[in-house]
This record gives sequence, structure tokens and C-alpha cells, in this order.
Amino acid sequence: MPTYTLAAPVTAEIEIRKSRFIAEALPVADRDAAMAELGRLREQHPGATHVCWALLAGGQSGMSDDGEPSGTAGRPILEVLRHHDLDGVLAAVVRYYGGIKLGAGGLVRAYTDAIATALQQASRVERIAQTVLTVELDYPDEARVRHWIELGQYALAGARYDLRVQLSIRLPAVAEDAVRVALRDLTQGRARFPETMPTTDD
Repeated sequence: MPTYTLAAPVTAEIEIRKSRFIAEALPVADRDAAMAELGRLREQHPGATHVCWALLAGGQSGMSDDGEPSGTAGRPILEVLRHHDLDGVLAAVVRYYGGIKLGAGGLVRAYTDAIATALQQASRVERIAQTVLTVELDYPDEARVRHWIELGQYALAGARYDLRVQLSIRLPAVAEDAVRVALRDLTQGRARFPETMPTTDD
């Protein structure tokens, strides 16, 4: 079953009984990137009462009620992300308390509605697993292979120059076998695929 991420960040704001709920959902590569985005949100909203969030990112998922009663904020946000089959997405809701308590049920509804409202306008893209393939070439083959990488709209992740050239190519995991065949054909069988990764970037 495919999973999706967001094509671009989305935001929405709702007001419930004088409390403001500002929701933001955005694509992130991993937990470190998500924590950096949460730091940015907190800087943008220094007067906020709570910044509650949920992250779906493979094995790096997490959530926080940030001082709200347990289970009333992070989990509802996470459930909305799951409902939309999202992965690689951080969803956060900034709350400015308006002086009227909402109760546990009211909080769950408020956080759910805030992030669901933001996601109504979201454009989803299928999340495709990526891999890095290292190919070892003779020097005369390098220009031809670099041109082929550009034409295929793959990303050159790194290069190393020794007795032969090693190029690291970032590509969808499902394309790896076809790319190996194509590179062998392109170099008349001279391309090799060592398991070691180059450490220096191009």
C-alpha cells in the first residue's frame, strides 16, 4: 500500500472559545529535521501556551502533548496523519490559550480539527524509497555516465577519483536493477558496482 508525503507545507488557523489553534504540516526527511522545524515554530510563537506535535517518519515517529492533558493533543494529531496515509511528515499545532477551558474531549476535537483543516488543502505525493548506488568507471566513461544521470533526472550524491572513478547516484530503490543494466550497457560492460560508499562529495 503506498504511503504519501506532502508536496509543500500547509497551514491553517481556527479559533475555539477564544483559544487560537495554528496548525502547520510539512514534509521532513527525518527526526532531526522535524526537531529543527519545531524549534523554528517556537521561535515564531514565543507567547504560545503549547506547541503540540506528531511526527510520522518511518521508525523515527513521535508525538508530544507539550503540557496539555495526556492524550489530548499529540495522539489526535498523529491519528489524522495516519488517516491520510502520510509518512515523512511533521504536524504541529500552536495554541494560544484564550482563558476558557475546553476539557479533554474539547481539546481532542480542537487539535484534530486544526490539523485536519490544514490537510484539507494539502497536495500529497507518493513517497518513494530512495537508495544510493555506487558505480566504478574508467575515466573515459565518466562524461557519458554523468550526462546519462542528468537525463534520467537522478541525483549525483558523490564522486571519488582513484585508479578509476566512483560515482554515487541517488535513485528510487525500485529502479536500481534497471540502472545497473543500463550503466553496464552504456559502458560496454566496464561499469562495476562496489559495495563501499565514497566518502568525499563532488
